[in-house]
Amino acid sequence: MTTTTALPKLLRLTDPGVREQLQALPASAALIGIGTDGQAIAVDIDAAPHILVCSGAGGGSTTILRTLTAQFLHQGAHALVLDTTRISHLWAKDLPTVTHRGNVAGIHDALVGLASEFQRRIDLDGDLDDVPRLMVVIDRADATLRQLTRYWETFRQEDDPKKSPAVAALEDVLHEGRAARIHVIYDGLAVAGGLDPGAREQFSTVILARVSTGIWQRLAPIDGPAPKSSAHPGRVHVVQDGDAHPTQALLMTDAEAADWLTATAAGEI
Repeated sequence: MTTTTALPKLLRLTDPGVREQLQALPASAALIGIGTDGQAIAVDIDAAPHILVCSGAGGGSTTILRTLTAQFLHQGAHALVLDTTRISHLWAKDLPTVTHRGNVAGIHDALVGLASEFQRRIDLDGDLDDVPRLMVVIDRADATLRQLTRYWETFRQEDDPKKSPAVAALEDVLHEGRAARIHVIYDGLAVAGGLDPGAREQFSTVILARVSTGIWQRLAPIDGPAPKSSAHPGRVHVVQDGDAHPTQALLMTDAEAADWLTATAAGEI
């Protein structure tokens, strides 16, 4: 029988046992938070290669992206962080295994470059043991895709494809990225415009916070009413394998996220 307990009020890296839980995870996994049974709620990108994070105002999606990305970096992954705000992920900007892009031209070029890297990895025909995982992290992704589409229209020639090659590259990674050890963490709805329907269906783990009933029904088509939104920091629902798990998400600060990689490299953990 499963015992239901109250969710913790907050879940921080400094809480007892949290670092040990993170250290025990395989390289393909990250801790999302703690569920109502007191057990860890995690995502394993070997099984669920892409993650969608969607929140209403103040729901903490940027913090969740930061916390998940820091864990994968800790496990040896590299990251491409696309941040049109230019300031939401400054914690990652100077890290040696992170490429940070903030303006739309830079993001376009980075995604076009991603297409080449994706093809290079596919051409290795599965010989990827020495190839690091690559996390493609997109904050405010819906708006970013709209900007990329407009940007492409400003210089697209008559013989060029109508779809932005940057958006097309992202779709290819969503469809086939697992085979190349490339994974997407996408902050947004991913349901209207931008991505093609098939690409939108590739998010096996969905993290929802402070969303409307309409958004819940679109992103978490689970029997029963949408749960009441909570203003509590880090309170989310994690949708995996047809179930929605009430969860208190782990929240890392900017400094903690950067230090989680650098402390590991220095052997301080």
